Amino acid sequence: MHRVLPPLALGLSVLSLTACPAKAPPRTEPAPPPAPVVKVPPGCERNQAGEYHHAENPAFRYYGEDDGGTLAFAVVRAHDSEEVDAPDAGSPSIVLQRTPAGFVGETRAVGFSGAGTPCPVVFPTEVVHCTDAGLTLRSATSTSIDEDCRTAPKGATSVRLEQVLLRGAPDAGVTPDAGM
Repeated sequence: MHRVLPPLALGLSVLSLTACPAKAPPRTEPAPPPAPVVKVPPGCERNQAGEYHHAENPAFRYYGEDDGGTLAFAVVRAHDSEEVDAPDAGSPSIVLQRTPAGFVGETRAVGFSGAGTPCPVVFPTEVVHCTDAGLTLRSATSTSIDEDCRTAPKGATSVRLEQVLLRGAPDAGVTPDAGM
């Protein structure tokens, strides 16, 4: 009996250790990566929705909607009678996103091929300045398209000009004129 006790004690010890459930390692879920930092000019983080007009040509009106990430403008034109065209699918539009690369996007319009075919065209556009009075856009002034409405192979670099949009309707007495 003396010899049975040590193996029995050892067996019971091993049995009790194997019967205990093992602790599961703590679960670690990877933290989602931080959102990229949005870089826009000062003042542009505020809501930019509303009515605007072009500083140099008040005949061009801009109606903006802003959801905090995207600013979209419908562009319309006022006539000498002060009647304003309603925006439609063929009206130019400007769509801008607040991104880590800036407040950038494009102006969408209709251009015409050499044969006179209407073609959708886009011009790179960015917001460069925002104030309470309005905002300043920088946009390409031209693009090249072929007869099939495709962007022509790279040619000369397009010039970018700044356009100032002022908040609100233009003052009464300002006469709309031609051109943008």
